[in-house]
Amino acid sequence: MESATTELARLPGLEVAVEQTELNPSHFLERGPQKRLMVFAGRSHPELATRIAEQLGVELGEIELETFANGETYCRYGESVRGADLFLVQTGCKPVDEYLMELLLMIQAAKLASAKRITAVIPWFPYSRQDRKAKPREPISGRLVADMLQLAGADRVLTMDLHAGQIQGFFTIPVDHMTALPLFARHFRDLGLFGDGVVSVAPDAGRAKVAVRFGEMIDGGFAIMHKTRPARDQVSVTEITGRVRDKVAIVGDDIITTGRTLLAGAHALREHGATGVWVFATHALFSGDALKRFGEADLAGIVVTDTVPIEVVNRPANMTVVSVSGLLAETIMNVFADDSVSAIFGGENQLF
Repeated sequence: MESATTELARLPGLEVAVEQTELNPSHFLERGPQKRLMVFAGRSHPELATRIAEQLGVELGEIELETFANGETYCRYGESVRGADLFLVQTGCKPVDEYLMELLLMIQAAKLASAKRITAVIPWFPYSRQDRKAKPREPISGRLVADMLQLAGADRVLTMDLHAGQIQGFFTIPVDHMTALPLFARHFRDLGLFGDGVVSVAPDAGRAKVAVRFGEMIDGGFAIMHKTRPARDQVSVTEITGRVRDKVAIVGDDIITTGRTLLAGAHALREHGATGVWVFATHALFSGDALKRFGEADLAGIVVTDTVPIEVVNRPANMTVVSVSGLLAETIMNVFADDSVSAIFGGENQLF
């Protein structure tokens, strides 16, 4: 059947303007609401999450986290996260397994609640030191954690100063690797510790490349310590390569647990003529009586970050805590805005 407009157009003496409607298909549709950035905190480090949220100018999202009497974890978001860009802040401090399970539940709950993108912000990545089979019949625990995060529904991981670069290869999702090295360099420069009178010291061969880069940041020299491990928690420094005599030595590492490695290295540096020894590390776990041990050690100073909570009561007087909240907040904003993350570091955040 012809349309009425066509019939009218055929009547004598009557002119009808027949409009031809043309479709112009596009490659996308624009529809509100606009993108939403939401930050939620687990129970591992709420202070850091609060500082990150303050830097971003947002409030932490409402989330209910409880532990049942039988030890199981309960998680429920107290507000809608549908279509939102979620950033879940949870670090790998003690109790590691409980906080890891809590993060997995937070990710899955967000996935089932139709969050648009879920980024796990893990300042200290748990099990990152177990990145290979050092002995037969051992697990590669770091790979297992990566698989668990992806299976739970994480779309992206944001972490800091991984113990080994190959951990990034455990993921099939994007991994944004931050480093606190520029923060430490700025801190020591503010103290006047830079130039020819300062030497950057690698505690072992694995940290050599990072120590070289840090030496360039403070315009100092470079040295490396060679060590052996008679037992699991014992270390012996056998040799120091590089000039440290009559210089201030700055020893950097990614993590401090017992502190025996760094303290043995500091003792060896003083024996080789260093006028003073500073120690810095990104992740200050300080297990057992490590804080007391560092407080009694002959160190010019200790500099760490707040990627994990640090005990206030037994903290040595010569310890300085540098916050990474600003760096993480800037990274989160760049991820949310789909801007470059490596641009924050001038493309030099891959230090391995």
